Amino acid sequence: MASMRHNRKRKRGRRRFGLLFKLLCGAALVAAATLGATVFFQVETIAVVGNSRYTAQEVIDASGVQIGDNLFQMNKNQISQQILQRLPYVGEVSPQRGLPSTLTIQVTEISAAAQVEVYRDDSAQAEPAADGSGDGGEADSSAQGDSSQAEGEELPALADQPWLISASGKLLEAAPEGSGVLSVTGLTVLAPQAGTMLAVPQEQQSRLATLKELLSALEAAGELDQVSSIDLTHSTWVGMRYRENFDARLPLGEDMAHSLAVLSAAVEDTLQTRGPQAAGTMDLTQEMADAIFTPAES
Repeated sequence: MASMRHNRKRKRGRRRFGLLFKLLCGAALVAAATLGATVFFQVETIAVVGNSRYTAQEVIDASGVQIGDNLFQMNKNQISQQILQRLPYVGEVSPQRGLPSTLTIQVTEISAAAQVEVYRDDSAQAEPAADGSGDGGEADSSAQGDSSQAEGEELPALADQPWLISASGKLLEAAPEGSGVLSVTGLTVLAPQAGTMLAVPQEQQSRLATLKELLSALEAAGELDQVSSIDLTHSTWVGMRYRENFDARLPLGEDMAHSLAVLSAAVEDTLQTRGPQAAGTMDLTQEMADAIFTPAES
């Protein structure tokens, strides 16, 4: 009996020792893997793909990554955000690790979709409300503004010159002379800084959302170059100069992609029936018809 108890104790001791041994081996493997990753997987090559406006070195400098950095210790999200903010014309970034020592930075560049003109709306207080979404896959580089301005807090500066933006509302740069893109009226740009998202007073937030939807629809339809101006100052419709000869009125609250399709079809029909010199107003806000054409006074 005593011998049986002794054997059971020995077996329990072996099991405890075996479990402890496995734990120690596991810890040793983790430590070895961590040490190996730190010592061996260092960046020796940085490749940049998809760039044209910016040089590869400009992208690398903006990323903050240096030769010798550890591949597994770098924060890919931080790398992406730094590039998006420092290089305004980059809309998407995808850093990819390539073992044992290569970092590939895939970038997607964007172009200016519109020029936001200087606009002052006395009814709108400068309480910032910035959109927080990214361009085609663009990054989130600003937060939603506070709903109220703290007493005594300095109001954000207002833009004193036009700014170029992407279709998603990213500020690209102060607009140079003859930018060649469509102009936007009705938004007060607050504290503009290239690489951030367009911020406007709280009262104009719905206008900003409408503009982004309209620009995205125009971009998807390949018709950005068919529009010379957008007017957001009306309460129930958006004004748009379309194909040089038509002043379009698009209803607010409707799907902009659908409205553009209706507008395009109505304009084509008008040009076919009235000839290429047809000009006037195309109103999509009336309930009696999808689009009503009023010829311009001769």
